[in-house]
Amino acid sequence: MKKIFLCLALVTYSITGFSQDADAEASSGNYNEIKLNGLYLVIGAFDITYERTLSEESALGVSVFLPFDEDIRDDLKYYVSPYYRLYFGKNYAAGFFIEGFGMLNSYNEYYVDYNESLDIYTEGDDFKTDFALGIGLGGKWVTDSGFVGELNLGIGRNLFNNDSDGDEIVGKVGITLGYRF
Repeated sequence: MKKIFLCLALVTYSITGFSQDADAEASSGNYNEIKLNGLYLVIGAFDITYERTLSEESALGVSVFLPFDEDIRDDLKYYVSPYYRLYFGKNYAAGFFIEGFGMLNSYNEYYVDYNESLDIYTEGDDFKTDFALGIGLGGKWVTDSGFVGELNLGIGRNLFNNDSDGDEIVGKVGITLGYRF
């Protein structure tokens, strides 16, 4: 009788344990996020991000940056930045993360040329499009109701058009707010 009772207790305990794992997995079944970078809104640009969580430790996403302030638009037309993130937090796709990203960007290169034979300076603007690879890190916090807060920082290097001064390094900074659904 004790053996039957012990077997039933173990089976009940096992079923309860598995159902709790299923509930935890079901509650983390919100795989999509939409986020807006508040820092860039303050300085005059619109940066929106879509992220799809692949597992509790990884996600893929893409950010699109479009300036609406003319001073910023004179320097940077846009960027589109896909990324892969690896999370180290206890919660589902949250906590500390590292990321690898690519960035298709279009920027303005101001130039001054000097023609010695005519003794003339020529200056102008030239928009260039380039692709960068980089790394980043940050932290993400998600509430039970699905609101997302995130801080991130990344740096990368343009792979082409590196003959100019100062345009080979790209950066990403974010103070983002969003929603996981």
